[in-house]
Formats: sequence, C-alpha cells, structure tokens
Amino acid sequence: MSKIAYIPNIEEWEKSFSFKNEVKVRFSETDMFGHLNNTVPFTYFEEARIEFFNSLGLMQDWVSSNSDTIPVVADLQCDFMKQVFFDETLLVYVKANSVGSTSVDVHYMGKKEDGTICFTGRGTMVQISRKNGKPVKWSDETKYLLLATEHSKV
Repeated sequence: MSKIAYIPNIEEWEKSFSFKNEVKVRFSETDMFGHLNNTVPFTYFEEARIEFFNSLGLMQDWVSSNSDTIPVVADLQCDFMKQVFFDETLLVYVKANSVGSTSVDVHYMGKKEDGTICFTGRGTMVQISRKNGKPVKWSDETKYLLLATEHSKV
C-alpha cells in the first residue's frame, strides 16, 4: 500500500475509529466495469458524516431554523485501495481527527466485510454563519463532542 499523506501510521489510524455506518453497494453505484464508481465514496462519506454529527446531537442544532450556524465542506479527498463491487456491504468509519477554532478535519475509512480497507478519505468542515457566510468559532462543548471517541453506530 502506498503512503497516504494524512495517515502517518495506518495500523494506529485504523484503530482510532469508533463510529461506523453500514452501506450496501447498489447496482446504480457501479460503472460499466462492474465496480463502484469513483464518485460514490464521497456520498458514503456524507452519509456517515451526517450520522456521526447526528449521534453527537449537532445536526439537530444545525438544521434548526433558529440556528445561526451551519457546517460546510471546504475540501474533500478520497484514496482508493481496493475495488468494490455491486451488493457488497461496507462499513464507513468517520472521526474528527483534529478540531481547530472554526474547522474540523474529518477522516473516513471504508472497509469490506472481511475487514480490508477499500478506501480512505479526509476533508475539512468549517462552521459558518448563515447570515454572512463567515467562519464561526466552535463552542467548547462542540469541540468536546467532536473529539469524543466513545460514539459508535452499527
């Protein structure tokens, strides 16, 4: 496996995840060669990220019409390690790798049922004001929630 810049040690990194979301590869998500289209993991990342934020109680705040803040994706990348095919079940792991004053570096790991990693990813989310689009600092409580590792699903 080639070195991925945001993963200093793959074994330690793999063990650092606790939250996961299960997905089943649909036929419509495959390409003419029969494997998962290279755009689809980004959708899996989004689904897992939303479930992760929801488990922390953050989505409820962000989708409320009374909330002044929303999270936006500033960047997103995916590294492909193994091919994935129709009807496979995957576990997509997500964690907040680090939290800045207004942003969070989110990491993702897709695993097949046999435990092999099929893709990894990372992206920056920034909390902004709905009114002016400028970054808004995380509260201490939100920072704590994002960095807590005991949250899990599935």
